Amino acid sequence: MIQDITSKLYADIPQERLYHYTSFTGLLGIVGTGALWASDIRYMNDSAELKHTADLIRMEITRRIAAGHAKPDLLNQFLDWVTHRITNGHMLFASSFRSNGNLLSQWRGYSRLGKGVSLGFNPDSILRCARQQSFQIGKCIYSRKRQERLIARIIDAVEALAEAHVPDSTERGTGAAPSYHSIFQLIESDLLRIAAILKHPSFREEEEWRVVSPVITDYVKAPVLFREGASMLVPYIEFNLIAKTGSPIELEHLFLGPTPNITISMNSLTMFLAKNSIRPDKGISYCQIPYRAR
Repeated sequence: MIQDITSKLYADIPQERLYHYTSFTGLLGIVGTGALWASDIRYMNDSAELKHTADLIRMEITRRIAAGHAKPDLLNQFLDWVTHRITNGHMLFASSFRSNGNLLSQWRGYSRLGKGVSLGFNPDSILRCARQQSFQIGKCIYSRKRQERLIARIIDAVEALAEAHVPDSTERGTGAAPSYHSIFQLIESDLLRIAAILKHPSFREEEEWRVVSPVITDYVKAPVLFREGASMLVPYIEFNLIAKTGSPIELEHLFLGPTPNITISMNSLTMFLAKNSIRPDKGISYCQIPYRAR
């Protein structure tokens, strides 16, 4: 049941160009490695994202218990389990793209001292790369009503699994309430994938798509790397942007963010891309947003 939900959520195929905002430092790294950093979703910029999903689950569980649910112990166990697994569970990595490559809010977030660009990719190119690496691409959901309906369906799935639950040998005859953790584990991967694309409605302007990794259960054996974040080390894996070995990155368009040095910055950016055999089909555009030093 929950697998059907996940499959449908990741069935959308982007038709528009996909932009990835980054700094000049990020651009140098992306071109140098041919890859984007896909961060652990628990450590992404919008740090409250998984908490948002947990809050939605908490509200739906509270509503059901208040309405006289027959198994409040099941629902309370599920809420406790979700709260714990948010920071201690399986790992899922994602890289972000926007449908709009010239948003003031994004330049403010990524362009420090006039050092921002947004890289425009053909969606077919990103899909090819994703499929080669067993990644999925999903469109973020901002509608509160749609999110609440999804959460309700998830809890319905948990209840259906609980109906078929057989207590293990350690639970039989103890008189204690049964533990449902074994059934929660069955849905953990799908729950993570769903949570990865549920975003607070206040971020609706971004029109974000996410390229999402397979779920990682053993980070020691997986190709997990670490980078310095604002106040902690951030786990990430690489999302390869080169579909064919030896080929350059397939950029379709590029925006240069607000800068006080438009002409020479455009010139050096053009030289850098040409030096790396990257020639965007739709060229390079200046964002046309007035630069203001902060």
